[in-house]
Amino acid sequence: MITFDENTQEKPEIDYPRRWGFKIIGRDRQALLSCIKEVMGDKKHLCSVGNASKTGKFHSYNASCEVESQEERDRLFKCFQEHADVQFVI
Repeated sequence: MITFDENTQEKPEIDYPRRWGFKIIGRDRQALLSCIKEVMGDKKHLCSVGNASKTGKFHSYNASCEVESQEERDRLFKCFQEHADVQFVI
């Protein structure tokens, strides 16, 4: 469960384990799929096609998995963020 107090600037409290999603954006669809497989490794995950930009220059995929802790979530995010084929990760 995620709880958030709108009256403070504190981070929301997130209970783990929980399913977490990442939107991965880049220029090459096949390279993005390979990146997701590489970063997730043997971890059970779901992956679905996201949107493409109007010009077709950018593509996105939605990837999600069960994360055990914020550390694991942050590690996966960083791996996506630093991957050469990824332009953005949300």
